[in-house]
Amino acid sequence: MWLSNDLFRSVVASTPLVSIDLVVRNAQGECLLGQRLNRPAKGNWFVPGGRILKNETLDTAFNRLTLEELGRAYQRDDARLLGVYEHFYADSVFGDTEQAPNTHYVVLGYQLILPEGEALPLPHAQHGAYRWWPLSEIQTHELVHANTRAYLAALR
Repeated sequence: MWLSNDLFRSVVASTPLVSIDLVVRNAQGECLLGQRLNRPAKGNWFVPGGRILKNETLDTAFNRLTLEELGRAYQRDDARLLGVYEHFYADSVFGDTEQAPNTHYVVLGYQLILPEGEALPLPHAQHGAYRWWPLSEIQTHELVHANTRAYLAALR
């Protein structure tokens, strides 16, 4: 269920959003990151993911989000739960002014490992560019968002 902008603004201002983040790894152990086009974390490199919708099961959300974010649908059973995370942002999709609400997410982080040679038809609605990153670069690169770095401990 998608909300009107006014209602969604009220939700963002009043409650945490629940989402799924996809820590996608290739056969070489690199992680897929996309450079975000929108707020929050605009311009930063971040794992793909998105919000869970009202009355959407986790399995349905995972299937929808992998299709929307990776260009191919996967089942939640294909992935491993890394843990539950909290992401706090000073801005939101509504901007970064004092009048705009901040954003709080409760995130279910899942690791999805792609088989050797599997390519993804990556969409560009949320990310302007994609890149496979070695874990060591994720840890040190200034444009990789701290909330993405938080997943690294669960990968070791």
